[in-house]
Amino acid sequence: MEKVVITGMGTVNPIGLSVNETWKNVTNGVSGVGPITHFDTSNFNVKIACELKGFDPANYMDVKESRRRDRFEQMAVAATKQAIDDSGLQIVDSNRARIGVMLSSAIGGMKSLQDGITTMRDDGPRRISPFLIPMIMPNGAAGLVAIDYGIQGPCLSVASACASGADGIGTAWMMLRAGMLDAVVAGASESTICEIGVGAFDRIGAMSRRNDDYSMTPAPFDKDRDGLVMGEGAAVLVLERESVAKARGANILAELAGYAATADAYHVTAPDANGAGGSAAIRSALQNAGVNMDEVGYVSAHGTGTPLNDAAETKEIKGAFGQDAYKLAVSSTKSMTGHMMGATGALESIFCTLAVREGILPPTIHYNTPDPECDLDYIPNVARESKISVAISNAFGFGGHNAVLVFRRY
Repeated sequence: MEKVVITGMGTVNPIGLSVNETWKNVTNGVSGVGPITHFDTSNFNVKIACELKGFDPANYMDVKESRRRDRFEQMAVAATKQAIDDSGLQIVDSNRARIGVMLSSAIGGMKSLQDGITTMRDDGPRRISPFLIPMIMPNGAAGLVAIDYGIQGPCLSVASACASGADGIGTAWMMLRAGMLDAVVAGASESTICEIGVGAFDRIGAMSRRNDDYSMTPAPFDKDRDGLVMGEGAAVLVLERESVAKARGANILAELAGYAATADAYHVTAPDANGAGGSAAIRSALQNAGVNMDEVGYVSAHGTGTPLNDAAETKEIKGAFGQDAYKLAVSSTKSMTGHMMGATGALESIFCTLAVREGILPPTIHYNTPDPECDLDYIPNVARESKISVAISNAFGFGGHNAVLVFRRY
């Protein structure tokens, strides 16, 4: 089967409004956490998040049209424009049916749904916006991108909780490898920093409450970690069959070499403590990529900063690599971006692409106290220069979803 290559990338997220800005900040250990400004947190246990700052949708779309789009859709359109411009991909009548869209979201327009329910309660059903359904549906971003660019191939959205972005990119990889398409705009977007989003995740017990000293949270793999910090944003890749990219003279950034997914079949929110499902996904992804275990130089961990996730993921990495796990460089960039839910796997795909391309591995910041249950090399606090050939990205989600992507230097 033909190789799948990455030719363009785009993102808006808590630490950057472009790929270049984001890469500079993530390799310099810049944290995106701060007090929540989207709503009044007076009655909430959680008052911090990694919000997208300085984003103006008018830079990417008509102002009137932006009002008819949920924030997660606005961000997806912005990241897509960056990625397509970066790739130089021309979408014309002769190829638009051979191009697909795979833009995922775990939840969709949560804030728009919350606002719609409030309007119905306060003002009655006749005041509900006629645009509410397109604003809340998780496939809304994918549909809008296809409309904006006239893309007529498959237009899909994967919803697998916090693995959504990775599963969507992996599904695009399979379609390209099978020869169904020549190119896919693939990624994810999420915006859940609203009253119902923050309140509900806090009720699960997943959120950090270090409101007064947020300079040290989230703290993935640290012994004193106390939960995730919610983030928001979008990240998009342009994926192409190698022959198509080379024929048009595209700048190939890296190869997306493999993908696999498994299910824990264990619990709706908690990871399987023995890590068997994640380990199986790692092994299968490497096998599908034709990559040996000893070729892997970096693991972009799911690393949410919750006690259960980080301990389970450490076991998953050990279960896949055995004693060689102690030779791996592992880090969680969620320590800087926060947990962007379904979009995180897409953003971390950009980080893996740049890690194999640039030879710089992002750190895990806020790491101060080692945990006996988390005893791998987590690249503490400072980025590391290391010329690697292969990186993998783990994305695990509620419902027991495990997705792993493999990136190889081109």
